[in-house]
Amino acid sequence: MEERTWPSEWLRGVLGAAILAIVADGETYGYRIGQRISEAGLGTVKGGTLYPILNRFEDEGLLASSWREGDGGPGRKYYSVTPSGADTLRTLRTDWREFSTNATAAILGKEPSP
Repeated sequence: MEERTWPSEWLRGVLGAAILAIVADGETYGYRIGQRISEAGLGTVKGGTLYPILNRFEDEGLLASSWREGDGGPGRKYYSVTPSGADTLRTLRTDWREFSTNATAAILGKEPSP
């Protein structure tokens, strides 16, 4: 199956919330987060986009991290969501549902006038 390419501004709008949601599912590492985003059909996220967001979320106290030795390879930095990150994710989920519902119902769901 060919990967769909979405407008970059769409991905930018949802990427932070998606990252928090993935990490909230369980402790994980950057490469796996990128895989999960791709598997969800949102497209490929390059490390140059993903890791600055992870670092920012860590600086903001939304994520915590720890280094672990790899199984026969290099170590990995694992991320977990903090209580503040879980609160932020709850708010983002509520706000996203309202925003996307409003955009679809009020604007995007209408057929164009002839």
